[in-house]
Amino acid sequence: MVRQSGLQSKFFGVLTAGLLGTAALTVLLAVKVASPDLSDASSAALRSASGSPQLVAVAPLPTMNGEMCEWIPASAKTTLIAAFQQSAAISAPKPAASVAIDREPVRVLRDTYPTYSAIAQDPLTGDILLQDENLFGIKFFDRLDNTPPTAAFTEPKRLLGGHQTKLEFNCGLYVDPSSGDIYSVNNDTTDRLVIFEHQAEGDVPPARELRTPHGTYGIAVDEGTQEMYLTVEHVNSIVVYRKQAEGDEQPLRTIIGHSTELEDPHGIAVDPKNGLILVTNHGNGREMSGDIVYGKFEPPSITVYPLTAEGDVAPLRILQGPKTELDWPAHIWIDAERSEFFVANDGGDSILVFDLDDRGDTAPKRKIQGPKTQIRNPMGVFLDAKNDELWVSNMGNHRATVFARTANGDVAPKRVIRSAPVEKQALAIGNPGAVGYDSKRDEILVPN
Repeated sequence: MVRQSGLQSKFFGVLTAGLLGTAALTVLLAVKVASPDLSDASSAALRSASGSPQLVAVAPLPTMNGEMCEWIPASAKTTLIAAFQQSAAISAPKPAASVAIDREPVRVLRDTYPTYSAIAQDPLTGDILLQDENLFGIKFFDRLDNTPPTAAFTEPKRLLGGHQTKLEFNCGLYVDPSSGDIYSVNNDTTDRLVIFEHQAEGDVPPARELRTPHGTYGIAVDEGTQEMYLTVEHVNSIVVYRKQAEGDEQPLRTIIGHSTELEDPHGIAVDPKNGLILVTNHGNGREMSGDIVYGKFEPPSITVYPLTAEGDVAPLRILQGPKTELDWPAHIWIDAERSEFFVANDGGDSILVFDLDDRGDTAPKRKIQGPKTQIRNPMGVFLDAKNDELWVSNMGNHRATVFARTANGDVAPKRVIRSAPVEKQALAIGNPGAVGYDSKRDEILVPN
């Protein structure tokens, strides 16, 4: 144990343990070994008063059960700073109180209008539900709403949003065909699926919630088996729950593993008639070499599995390649009656239509794309079979666009629901994690 003459300050003990670390221990050990060889004169000199801290004795620490004192690592800056402040307070006057400065930013980049990540229809009323990932909420519109070119935007019939709803970065949307209950998947910050009653409105808490893996994105439900399928981006998996699951309930089964070829899965659709699961993948995969896990980039794809698949199961078939034109494919919708499916192709500003049994590097049978379509970064898609209309939610321009089911090429939509003035560009800022500045191009870089 080291004793100090003069002022017995806690500061020096903390400083020795926290800052000197191994070096301090080495000095003590060296002194302990050399002490038997010191002359009486040298020992007396060590103990002479000097008016400052000095080493006066070296003794072994007693054996104790448990820790005698808390170890303060060098990284514990707040603890060391507190020790400095405590020592300084003994002899130094207290500094003047700090002044809080509330400064306005020079300018702000913010999109103050809705951007729509998903779309669904209320089967009981026919209303259209648009999920707003920018302002955190769900907006309800009449199916026949059509924003005039001269209007600023179309007002929704009702809103669902606010702190109590727990809607944040919501990207997956499903409406129960029997009850009208609303299922919303939060993708990034809250890791939960929230379920609202059919007529929920305003800032109301969910009727129930389910804790989900981080990065959950898409949702599909098999009403026959009452099972709910969710995609998980970051661990490349599909988790299957009871439809009525809530709280911390665990999945019934999981599809995960190298053989699945799931690579950043996003959209998901189930086809009970043919016993299939269809999944869109962005192509961000994972590889293992021994104990090392590393990433890899693959082309986007659509993978197909049996409806009852579980574990590390290989897909029945894969749709992938340059002819497919897949580019960040998002949500997907199956038309089982006609054995085809629709893909919201985010990166390609397009809706792609394929036959259900397509595989390999196959071109779409139809494609809606071009300036007349008003499709920009489409994320959501669904087919209103009753009215033979295809609906699209666009993240890139604050709009939902509706087309004839058989639309193909650069065709104008039948109707448009616009939620911002025509000239307002969607900034596509979603949960920015950093910011950078490119001095060559004089541009601000924002990863989302």
